[in-house]
Amino acid sequence: MTESTSPILLWFRRDLRLSDHPALNAAVATGRPVIPIFLHDEGIETLGAAARLRIGFAVGELARALEALGSRLILRRGPALQSLTALVSETQAGTVWWSRLHDPMSQRRDEAVSHGLRAAGIETRAWPGHLLFEPEKVATGTGGSFKVYGAFFKSIVNRDPGLPLPAPDRLMAPASWPRSDRLEDWRLSAALRGGAPIVAAWQRPGERRAHERLECFLAEKIGSYPESREYPSLDGTSGLSENLTYGEISVRTCWRAGLAALERGEAGADRFLRELAWREFSHHLLFHAPGLAMDPWRPEWRSFPWTDDAEAPLVQAWKKGRTGVRLVDAAMREMYVTGRMHNRARMIVASFLTKHMMVHWRVGLTWFEECLTDWDPASNAVNWQWVAGSGPDAAPFFRIFNPVAQAKTYDAEGRYAQRWIAEGQSDAPATALSFFEAVPRSWGLSSRDPYPAPVLDLALARERALEAFRARSRRVEAVGGDA
Repeated sequence: MTESTSPILLWFRRDLRLSDHPALNAAVATGRPVIPIFLHDEGIETLGAAARLRIGFAVGELARALEALGSRLILRRGPALQSLTALVSETQAGTVWWSRLHDPMSQRRDEAVSHGLRAAGIETRAWPGHLLFEPEKVATGTGGSFKVYGAFFKSIVNRDPGLPLPAPDRLMAPASWPRSDRLEDWRLSAALRGGAPIVAAWQRPGERRAHERLECFLAEKIGSYPESREYPSLDGTSGLSENLTYGEISVRTCWRAGLAALERGEAGADRFLRELAWREFSHHLLFHAPGLAMDPWRPEWRSFPWTDDAEAPLVQAWKKGRTGVRLVDAAMREMYVTGRMHNRARMIVASFLTKHMMVHWRVGLTWFEECLTDWDPASNAVNWQWVAGSGPDAAPFFRIFNPVAQAKTYDAEGRYAQRWIAEGQSDAPATALSFFEAVPRSWGLSSRDPYPAPVLDLALARERALEAFRARSRRVEAVGGDA
């Protein structure tokens, strides 16, 4: 078998779609057999419980879409290099292609895979597609990386990312298919235990649903998006975060749709584009500063007196949605039931943990990684550091969200809290009751429990945080720069 006729192994990861898929499009254009594969590799092993469940749904949807084209999705479990080497041997493939990812873990894995396969004489190629623009292709006037979002947005808003590519009509099959694992044998939902059916009911996986979501947003929501997205009781957002996370729709498709809406004069189009650009900015930052995933981006924050005790009673109250602060608790409970959390609520619970409670943002980052079905390594890291004040272009530390004041503004009638907090309601909604089914039994929670009193005094906690901030500022000034 010559290289020109040997199969191409197409390794799907967070690009679980058929349309606007540069690697797939190029593979089909070669006229060679294409063998789509998905690996339960070290990347899957590191996922949190909720993300494992969700990616399993995405893989299942992709497998069905490929079958409709007369193709298959081959599943294998094991370290990436080992699995790919075995598949190359079994299929006589001469090439392994994949869509590029930019987070530190993926880059380490992909470099090892590329080196190992090339040493064995197998061609590899990493294609774009996860972002609008590859991070190293977006630079400041001096050739460096961007550190301020506003400047980053200006640099890309008028740049052409190209047109989305169509889905293929068919994929050439190999002469014989290699063995495949069964998706159900991977038991990707097992880590969520009894909460898996609760969370599963809220997911909308797959490329078809992602495009339907985008179309619904453009037709019904984009005009009021800048205002309605701020109110957690309203269905005012696109809901596309979970689909973008797993690449069930490309960011280029969403970006082009946003530009078209802007040209039509839709009031919310600019804000929609800015939110897509913030995702892009997050990946740009993490690519250029991989330490951002676990260490303060601003060096002066390394000595800040946060506690990192994840088992402390205050932290446990936060995790369990039992702080006695209704907006915070409602948001945490929404996450356990749906796998997601409203965007404003995420800022409030993050501020409450890092500022009122003075807990290190890494504790919250790690917990969200475990519990979110739309978990994204770049967005999670950048957003936590943004709220905490330690990241690039971050909110100033003295901006402390008062969750009671936020509730008066954004949940004045208490609808969001009522939706997710059952205690004290004689006829609590199913959404609130589902929380007690979704969380670990070991927490021992019941809807019959009294709702807790606040675990801390908000005013005193705010003043303690501000004093810590002022002390940090004095230290920085004393040494004339970063402490």
